[in-house]
Amino acid sequence: MSGKKTAVVVCPGRGSYNRTELGYLKRVATDSSWLKQFDAVREQLGLSTVTALDQAPAFSSREHLKAENAAALIYSCGIADFAAIDREQLEIVAVTGNSMGWYTALGCAGVWQGDSQMQLVTGMAQLTAEAAGAQFIYPLVNSDWQPDAAKQRAVAEQLWQHQGALFMSIVYGGYAVLAGTQQAVQAAMQALPPCDERFPLLLPGHAAFHSPLMQPASDQAMSRFAEQLFHPPQLPLIDGRGQIWPAGLAQAAALKAYTLGDQVCQTYHFSKAIEVAVKEFAPDHLILLGPGSSLGGAVAQSLIAVNWHNWQSKADFSQAQQAESPFVLSMGLPEQRKLLC
Repeated sequence: MSGKKTAVVVCPGRGSYNRTELGYLKRVATDSSWLKQFDAVREQLGLSTVTALDQAPAFSSREHLKAENAAALIYSCGIADFAAIDREQLEIVAVTGNSMGWYTALGCAGVWQGDSQMQLVTGMAQLTAEAAGAQFIYPLVNSDWQPDAAKQRAVAEQLWQHQGALFMSIVYGGYAVLAGTQQAVQAAMQALPPCDERFPLLLPGHAAFHSPLMQPASDQAMSRFAEQLFHPPQLPLIDGRGQIWPAGLAQAAALKAYTLGDQVCQTYHFSKAIEVAVKEFAPDHLILLGPGSSLGGAVAQSLIAVNWHNWQSKADFSQAQQAESPFVLSMGLPEQRKLLC
């Protein structure tokens, strides 16, 4: 026994680099050799470098939230945070992520390497952003993060009414992320009862991710990116179906087929990935990579849903997080980051 604590790393998806994250990469990237490599790829593609975006004098929604820029920033911040984890204290036993966070997980596990990482991240962002449709989010739980049957019925009703045009995009803790045609999304958002003064919330700049409307983007990605860009993982991976890809055994062809195929066009079961992470690997901690700390609520809700540590509510989870070394540790929160680096 090594005596180290074990951890499963969880990578955030789209929407995690916002105004408050400007400069995040500069603050957390201790080794800049890979960042220079990423910047060189971006220059070759005729795009703003990751460094220039992160160190811009002011946050620009038009620039920073543009798909290929946001994806590059989120991926780079995740790689930097992963590298900063103190391996003398912590043994990383698996990696997973939400939506685009699957790409960061591939990078952390060594499936994507070298220059091709930024080529893949940028290319996939461009292909999927050009696709049709829209995406919005709606809660399925009450204020104490317990199931709300009325909200669940309302969402199910909209999916039934708009079959073939509206889809469950991401099962995201206590939230449903729905995607579909512009018409179906608009109709569903108008039909769902407003709640919390926020929902239903349209996700700006998002196409119908993780739905059949992404098939053209998937087809283009499959033909553009070679199998040789995928390598056997150095750490176990948990994908958006809750399937485990064992370290050293997963094959490049299968990883490419899932990443550029099913992962793009089918529902992403983030909650299932978290359930598998804790039940199959029994880690001492879940480590949430940055940028930011947006994953915390959905991760906590996923844990409550499976009664992890007998947590049954937001209050239970919040109380447990007051411990000296909480189960869920976020790299985006300075007071928790210092426990990991």
